[in-house]
Amino acid sequence: MTMAKDSRPKSAAVRKASTKKGQVTGSGGQGRRKLEGKGPTPKAEDRVYHKAHKNKQLAERAAAKREANRPRTRGSGFGTDDAVAGRNAVVEALREGIPAKELHVAADIDSDGRVRESLRFAAERGIRVKEVSRRQLDTTTGEAVHQGVALVLEPYDYAEAGEFLEDALERARKGYIPQQPLMVACDSITDPRNLGAILRASAAFGADGVLIPERRSAGVTATVWKTSAGAAARLPVARAKNLTQAIKEAKEEGYFVLGLDGEGDVDLPGLELAEEPLIIVVGSEGKGLSRLVRENCDQIVSIPISAATESLNASMAVGISLYEIATLRSGGAGRAA
Repeated sequence: MTMAKDSRPKSAAVRKASTKKGQVTGSGGQGRRKLEGKGPTPKAEDRVYHKAHKNKQLAERAAAKREANRPRTRGSGFGTDDAVAGRNAVVEALREGIPAKELHVAADIDSDGRVRESLRFAAERGIRVKEVSRRQLDTTTGEAVHQGVALVLEPYDYAEAGEFLEDALERARKGYIPQQPLMVACDSITDPRNLGAILRASAAFGADGVLIPERRSAGVTATVWKTSAGAAARLPVARAKNLTQAIKEAKEEGYFVLGLDGEGDVDLPGLELAEEPLIIVVGSEGKGLSRLVRENCDQIVSIPISAATESLNASMAVGISLYEIATLRSGGAGRAA
């Protein structure tokens, strides 16, 4: 039997097929994605072509530079080289007469007796009092523990080594001082706490001054002031461009130079040169006396110690040596006592 042909239009058959379930030819959802858009507009500083992005980069670089240059401390309360931080440290520094130019006090400080005393000392000495923010105090003190107060110091006024040594000899010759000059020279003492301790020992045992080199040496900073317990205010410090050359010139003027070393050729007790104008040279605890300084000493002096002890620290060696010299100069009265 012959089947009849489909008399429906071809387009209708196609339309009917398109209603079936399953994958059919189409746009593949491209139109939907176009309608979704590209998301939120990025912030101005995140667009590399925008001026705000360049400004952000400049600000980040400036902040990194400030951080790299920020003074570093161990949070000990000493502060930076030119600032004493902390309530106790500040009031002690003012009490000792440490040269200072400004007292910085936090705007929101909770005042106590130490703060009030610091303000009183500052007023009596004509030191400017400046109210600052906590953040400014952090910067001034190098992030030390400041407790809302910091003392900004004046730069230390060093004496010139040659004039200082010559003037001391002249005063002795004219009888203005009862004994010959007794000086301490520091060879490569780079730790400010060591220098402060040496100043303290020198003042305690009768030295007339301390000599330091300009380079490879600690200077008189806030840490030195603090460690010296006020001795830096009473004992002059001279600075030499070259310590070896200063020693040579001092010897020409009439000084005898004694270097301290554990393997010296002369023992400290009974030192024969005690009555002469003297410069006692102490080296760093790690390396001792440098070669050129050692070569220009008149004698290398050792302090007898127990075999169980390897060495003495610099300030202790200075204190013992100065005490022995003072005892010998007084005719042994101190030893007999």
